[in-house]
Amino acid sequence: MQPRSQQGQVPLWRIYLIFLVPMVLSNFLQGFSGTLNGIYIGQMLGTQALAAISGMFPIVFFFISLVIGIGAGASVLVGQAWGANEPEKVKTIAGTALMLGLLIGLLAAVFGSLFAPQALRLLGTPADVFEEAVAYARIMMLIMPLLLVFVLFTQLLRGVSDTVSPLLALLLSTCIGLLLTPALIRGWLGFAPMGIQSAALAGMAGNIMAMVYLALRLRRKKHVLAPDRAMLAALKLNMVVLRKVLRIGLPTGVQMVVISLSELVILALVNRHGSNATAAYGAVTQIVNYVQFPALSIAITASILGAQAIGGGHTERIGPILRTGLFINLWLTGSLIIVVYLLSNWLLGLFLTNSQVLAEAEHLLHIMLWSMLVFGFQAIVSGIMRASGVVLVPVTIAILCIAVIQLPAAYLLSQRFGLEGVWMAFPIAYLAMLALQTTFYRLVWRHRKIERLV
Repeated sequence: MQPRSQQGQVPLWRIYLIFLVPMVLSNFLQGFSGTLNGIYIGQMLGTQALAAISGMFPIVFFFISLVIGIGAGASVLVGQAWGANEPEKVKTIAGTALMLGLLIGLLAAVFGSLFAPQALRLLGTPADVFEEAVAYARIMMLIMPLLLVFVLFTQLLRGVSDTVSPLLALLLSTCIGLLLTPALIRGWLGFAPMGIQSAALAGMAGNIMAMVYLALRLRRKKHVLAPDRAMLAALKLNMVVLRKVLRIGLPTGVQMVVISLSELVILALVNRHGSNATAAYGAVTQIVNYVQFPALSIAITASILGAQAIGGGHTERIGPILRTGLFINLWLTGSLIIVVYLLSNWLLGLFLTNSQVLAEAEHLLHIMLWSMLVFGFQAIVSGIMRASGVVLVPVTIAILCIAVIQLPAAYLLSQRFGLEGVWMAFPIAYLAMLALQTTFYRLVWRHRKIERLV
């Protein structure tokens, strides 16, 4: 972890890189785990099996989104407490957030597994993959408590500038998935063949081992978030802290939930075109996720650095933190977009074996890929404002752009252009978000007095 006393003496671009390299690699590995499952299922079980698991993306994202919102609120508070050299407050905030994440995971496991058929039916999951999709959904819901706690814990670690521990844990988890998923699909090493459920079961095993590794590593390093007696005692809902976490995290969580709900609507529009379109959607989503990783990582870094600067009383660093983040996004995300455009056919071919579906997916990817750069710019501006606890207006802007611009545009354009119209709505919404977030930042937020929250 970068010593807090030295952060003011290190160039900002270097601090960003210290955060970004492990964080981007972590996000890459997290996405690679899902991508690997998609490749195994698509190549070993076929396009219909890929369509079956693709229908689960928005449902899983719904619950992860809620926890990411909580983590966003908690990491701002953790960052400010860490910047102010108050480790006990860090433990209290982390304990409250983890307990809340665990409760959400338990609710997801119970209700998600019970109502999986109804949810997938509402999404219009194609009949030819429905039974397989339900079986996969139930397994995914049952492992949700562990998955959500793991996601939340990695966010909290980043709040105290530790991006290496999540990277190592995710590397272990990915390696386990790399070995275990095909073994479960084919029934190697004495395992019974598990079909499309193999990916979920391998993911559960990987997450368990990653959490065990994290516990041992953090205890050995005497980390502020190590599972020692003080940290375990902090695992309770401190109502004062909970209110502060929810004040920042709940709007962000609502935004993430709205995004996931919009994905459900998008998926329902896609499903109307049949299982081939659903498979194309799943493959394009996988590729787009990788392009989003650097943009989201830069936005998270900007928010954490901003929170630590506020906690340490160095609010004059906020402007340079924002400008550095925007510059890095331009070069890093922009370069990645160019590479993906050049290699799009090969990348999508990792998931899709049907040449007609592959051609359709490549065309859809080309329509909206460039807008990930715009997405990154607006996420960084929003992240800087979130570092000070200002979330309501930025979140409202994002929600309105999704509900009032993206979804109506997706529906109307799909009526005119078919499946292509659904993807045209993404850049329209991102451009509107950037314009409105920047306007609020320049005219309102920049003139407010910035104060610590903890």
